Amino acid sequence: MDEKKTVLIVEDEKSIVDILQYNLKKEYKILTANDGEAGLDMALKENPDILLLDLMLPKLDGFAVCRILREKGSRVPVIILTAREEEDDKVRGLELGADDYITKPFSVREVMARVKANIRRTAMEQDAAEESVLAAGGLRIQPDSYQVFKHDKAIDLTQREYDLLAFLAGHPGKVYSRSDLMEQVWNYGYVGEDVRTVDVTVRRLREKIEDDPASPALILTRRGVGYYYAAQ
Repeated sequence: MDEKKTVLIVEDEKSIVDILQYNLKKEYKILTANDGEAGLDMALKENPDILLLDLMLPKLDGFAVCRILREKGSRVPVIILTAREEEDDKVRGLELGADDYITKPFSVREVMARVKANIRRTAMEQDAAEESVLAAGGLRIQPDSYQVFKHDKAIDLTQREYDLLAFLAGHPGKVYSRSDLMEQVWNYGYVGEDVRTVDVTVRRLREKIEDDPASPALILTRRGVGYYYAAQ
């Protein structure tokens, strides 16, 4: 029998922790922390398979936890749980390296589906035995080590940025809508606000791989349709 994957819940509202733990514990090993400092320490020491992270936490907020994790090289998938409605908070979380967000009050079924999708995606990547992809514009993508080089210099990408780049570069010239990308890269169907997740990830990726992000040459937009990787 396969060992259970580990879900770390960092949340200070006991009622939310209880309902998440109750619904997830049949399929996953559950770890919990009720403040940001404890959550960060546990994430670094235990290396969970996925992190459910509240933004408004005692001692260290979710933004700081996510930022420090990425600075220390952790690639654990992070799903932000937040009661905040402000668009800026969601965008900021994504820019700091979170993979996704879910706004409270949330559907437990949605949380479970997204946890499963992220863990499945990670497992598929680990099992993949693809050959290196040589991409245009001086990029070299190495799926076996999840590394990207531009003119032989390593580029620091989040896991989601890497996934998006590898997918688009693997299908040069083909245009994918935002809903296509949610299914193929994020591994779940399109939900209204997810369009913002795709756009933010594309923008951040362009800032890292393009010579001129304001006039991209690699990841291009087909207005009214979606995104594609330039076939050069």
